Amino acid sequence: MLVVTRNDKSLRRPVRALLDSEERPDGFFINVHDSPGPFMIGPKTIRIEGRSHVRETVGGLSYLISPAAFFQTNARAAAVLQRCVTEGVSGAERVLDLYCGSGLFSLPLAAAGARVTGIDENRQAIRDAEMNVRLNRIPDGRVRFLSARVEDGLASAARQAWDAVILDPPRQGCPKPILSAVFQGIAPSRAVYVSCNPDMLAAELAAILSAGYSAERIEAIDMFPHTDHIETVVRLIRNPDG
Repeated sequence: MLVVTRNDKSLRRPVRALLDSEERPDGFFINVHDSPGPFMIGPKTIRIEGRSHVRETVGGLSYLISPAAFFQTNARAAAVLQRCVTEGVSGAERVLDLYCGSGLFSLPLAAAGARVTGIDENRQAIRDAEMNVRLNRIPDGRVRFLSARVEDGLASAARQAWDAVILDPPRQGCPKPILSAVFQGIAPSRAVYVSCNPDMLAAELAAILSAGYSAERIEAIDMFPHTDHIETVVRLIRNPDG
């Protein structure tokens, strides 16, 4: 996928040259991202040619991924990340997966028998997640996905009981209302926080611990080798008197 500020006619010749060459990709898209902000891609994606999805296998499950939907780019490290997260909520019967994307964590948990609800504001990611449920033949009713801002989705989810909550926010971290709704409102016995920004995690972890939780285990995963970026997984348990 080529990300551009505008879909200009000058793109046609080099794009066609690529698609007519031996190095042509299986599928090609153009994404129009015409304003600054924290996101890598913009709201408009145009399919030019070829396949509409990439297929990855992680943890024995298949995932069809759209170019405009987030998925970990390092599939081998994603398998390690998936294992760390799912082990952190192992045995939980009802799991809330916030910023769920295409279902990297939701699907293996549902396949193992948990009842999972995933929330993400990226509509394409949710469509991919629902397609991946069918692709992996996960029983009906085991997992459901909600396309909504996490803040909005929590308004209804917080009225239910959850054994565990997974949070995998973007680089800017979780807004304070979400942390409050999860760790003071829902107050699950277990939670797993996945962070791609250690500085933000350090700032937010203090508020989580003060809400009555302890960090049971912290693991760092080298998701982006040869860079200073790491993925950090924190397993949290609610204190008995929390």
